[in-house]
Formats: sequence, structure tokens, C-alpha cells
Amino acid sequence: MVDDKLKKYIEDNIFPIYENNDWGHSLEHINYVIDRSIRFASTLSNINCDMVYTVAAYHDIGHYIDAKNHEKISSEILLNDEALKDFFNSEQINIMAEAVYDHRSNMKGEPRSIYGKIVSSADRNTIIDVSLKRTYEYRLFHCPDDSIEYVIEDSRKHILDKFGKNGYAKEKMYFEDNDYKVFLQNISNLAENIDLFKKKYCEINNIKLTEVKRLSKNGGFI
Repeated sequence: MVDDKLKKYIEDNIFPIYENNDWGHSLEHINYVIDRSIRFASTLSNINCDMVYTVAAYHDIGHYIDAKNHEKISSEILLNDEALKDFFNSEQINIMAEAVYDHRSNMKGEPRSIYGKIVSSADRNTIIDVSLKRTYEYRLFHCPDDSIEYVIEDSRKHILDKFGKNGYAKEKMYFEDNDYKVFLQNISNLAENIDLFKKKYCEINNIKLTEVKRLSKNGGFI
């Protein structure tokens, strides 16, 4: 389905770069997004699977350089990769670069092509444990001096902002995905319960509850 020479180039030259990223944006995550992208693409006609694979493979490559702007950096890395000219024409490369740029669920507007819609949809995690670990690892990697109490509450607020009743990740899902629907309901319920969230978060991330201060109802630690 995907050109073997293209896969080998990406596996040998692109995948190793993901060792620089935090756990939540590591090669394990990339392979997850690739698998989902190919699955979504298989439901469509006239889709170039080499392009689908490449967009998914590059979409987080610049995360370690600048997490907040990684979609732009990752897009530029793909656009400037001369080796891709052996597999794609300039129009295809531009479409893929746009798709990488458009992949974040919090972006304004919709992705400019079906390839952006595929990778944006495929980038949605469907496992609660993974989301809790990703939020923790991200904060350890980028904000190592924050207190554990702050990390837990900041993670909870982020999850509500992303997956809660009015969460930005609930919109712009372009493919039918029952697993994602169930995930959204369950993680929203979890994040709304402060004590239950803290317990689950500590369990998943091997944090001792006895080391964490208690959170009051108004959101402050006591």
C-alpha cells in the first residue's frame, strides 16, 4: 500500500529524530497516528496512501524544537526535505506540508485538504491512561520545576479545556470513530471529579498520593 523505498527512507532518517521528543510525541505515538491515518484513508477513494503515510510520519517531528509552534516547524521540515522529491511532485509536497501545519485540534478553521483532515482525526488519542501519561510527561519535559500539585491541576484543567463539554478536541473530527466518542465521555467525567482524577493521575504516573497536597473545592491546594 505504501511504497517500500519511501517507508525505508522515513524509517531510517525521520523516525530516529523522534527520540528528541517527549514521550507523548514519541515514535510510539507516530506509529499510532500512522495506523489510524491509513485506516481512515482506506474508507475514501482517490487517496494517495504514500502522502497519508508521510504526513502522519512528519506531523510532530519539530515538537522538541518548539512545542507550542511545532506544527509550523514540522511543516517546514517536510517542505524542505529534498529527499521527498524522489517520491512526490512539488504540488504533493505542498499539500502534505499544509496538512502537517493544519493537524492540531485547536487550530482555527478546518484543514485545507483531506490529508489534513485525516491526520488531524488520526491524531486523537482514544485511551484515558495514555492521555494522563502524556499530560504528565509533557509537563515534566517542558516545565520540570513546577510542583506536583500544580502539574496535576494544570493537567486536569488542560484535559477539561480539550475534552470537556465545550472542549476544542470534540469538534472537527472528520471520520466516524466510536472509540473516540466513548473516550470523550469517560475522560470528561473523570476530569470533572477532582479527587478521582488525582487518584487516577497518580496511579498512572506512579506518583505517591501521600506526597500530594489536598485540593480544595475552589481549586487551591491546602
